[in-house]
Amino acid sequence: MISRRQLMAGAALATFALVAPSLRAAQDKPITIVVGSPAGGTTDALARLIARSMGDTLHRTVVVDNRPGAGGNIAAQYVARSTPDGSTLLMSFTGHTINASLYKNLPFDPVKDFTPITMVARVPSVLVARKNAPFDTTAGLIDYARRNPGKLTFAIGAQGSSLHLASEQFKLQTGADIVNVPYKGTSPALTDLLGGGTVDLMFASTVNVLPHLKAGTLKFLGVSSKDALPQFPGVPPIGATVKGFESSAWFGLFGPAKLPPATTDQLYRAVRIALEDPAYKQRMETEAATTVNMTPQAFGQFVRADIQHWARVIQASGTRVE
Repeated sequence: MISRRQLMAGAALATFALVAPSLRAAQDKPITIVVGSPAGGTTDALARLIARSMGDTLHRTVVVDNRPGAGGNIAAQYVARSTPDGSTLLMSFTGHTINASLYKNLPFDPVKDFTPITMVARVPSVLVARKNAPFDTTAGLIDYARRNPGKLTFAIGAQGSSLHLASEQFKLQTGADIVNVPYKGTSPALTDLLGGGTVDLMFASTVNVLPHLKAGTLKFLGVSSKDALPQFPGVPPIGATVKGFESSAWFGLFGPAKLPPATTDQLYRAVRIALEDPAYKQRMETEAATTVNMTPQAFGQFVRADIQHWARVIQASGTRVE
C-alpha cells in the first residue's frame, strides 16, 4: 500500500512540472535554508528538522546556512536579494514582523520583498535566571529589581525577536529597571547565563531551556504561556504574578519576492509533509511547541497583521534600534 507521506511527496514533486523550464533547471541546485541566528538556537533547530524531511521529499540536497546578526536582518536581506527560483529560502521568526517597526531603516521590506510559504511552529518562552540569582520567583525578581534599579541584566538572544519584546513587555508591565545585553543569538546568550557571572536573566524558548530543567543549572521563574506547561512542572505562568502577561514566538519559511506560485506550492507541500511527520509532532509536544500549518496565503495575511500588532507594542515601550 502507498503511504500518505508517499502520496503527498508525489504531489509535491508533480507540482514542479508546472514551472517554467528555466526554473525547473533550479531543481538540480541544492536548497539553502538561511537562518538569521547561530547554530543551536530554536530557529536553527527547526530549520534542520524541516531540511531533512524536505530533502527526502524533493530528492534534493537541503542545507542550512547560519547568517546571524542584526536581529535576523542580515539573513533576511540575503534572501530578499536572491534569485526567486526556490533554491534560497529563509527560516525566520517573530523578529521578521517586529523589525518592521523596531529598526529605523531596514534594507528590505518585510512584506514586499518576500514570498510567504508557511508558518511551522509557535513556541512559548520561559523566564530563567542564573543559578545563583538572589531570588527564586517572578515576584521575588520584581521586588529585587525595584529595590536595585539598573543592577540586573537581561540577555537578549536577538534584537527584534519575540524574546526581546517579551523582556520589554515584562519591564513595561512591572516597572522594573533591567538593563538589556544584546547577543547574536540565543545560544551564546544562554551560555553566558549558565556561566552565572555575565548576565542575570533571559527569556528563552522552551526548546532551548528544557534540558536544563532537570539538570538544575538555571532558576525557572515562569512560563510566558497563559497556562502552566506540563513539560515544566512547578513553573507557574508569569501572568499569575504579572496580570495579562503572555508571549510566544512563531517560526516560518519564506522565499524571495516573485517566487512562482507553482514553486511556492511545491515548497509548501514539502514543508507540510515535514510538519505532519509523527517524529516532528512528537518533538514539538515534548518541547511545549505547537505545530502550525498555514497556507502561503494565510501566512501572508498573518505577517501583515502581526506587523501592525508589534508596531503598537514597540510604540508603547519606546524601543528603537538604529
